[in-house]
Amino acid sequence: MRLDPAAARELTATLERTVAVSDTAEAVGSGSLPVLGTPVLLAWSEAATCAALEPALDPGETSVGTRVALEHQAPSVVGAVVEVTATVVHVDGRLVRFSVAARQQGRLVGSGEVTRVVVGAEKFMARLG
Repeated sequence: MRLDPAAARELTATLERTVAVSDTAEAVGSGSLPVLGTPVLLAWSEAATCAALEPALDPGETSVGTRVALEHQAPSVVGAVVEVTATVVHVDGRLVRFSVAARQQGRLVGSGEVTRVVVGAEKFMARLG
């Protein structure tokens, strides 16, 4: 990845998701209510960061999450449409930090920061074996 920190701030992505029964706190084991589970909101936030970073990656590169700070501020019921936006706010070499915000009909339902590190996919996996 050869990314100019100033140009990186233009990297952003918004994903739209509809809350399904399988996305609820009750379904994923993070609570007993039929509302969007925080682990699912986190997964959606990470997916948005991956989508934002994808255009800047060189062939064979991917990114791995290394740090998350997420505040789930309001509930979303089954059927609600949630838009999750990730925007690059900091680049330091291969480390990329994103601001994430989740909104339902304009209302903020979650926000935070996700940090990812760009790695060579093959080299990364070879270290694990």
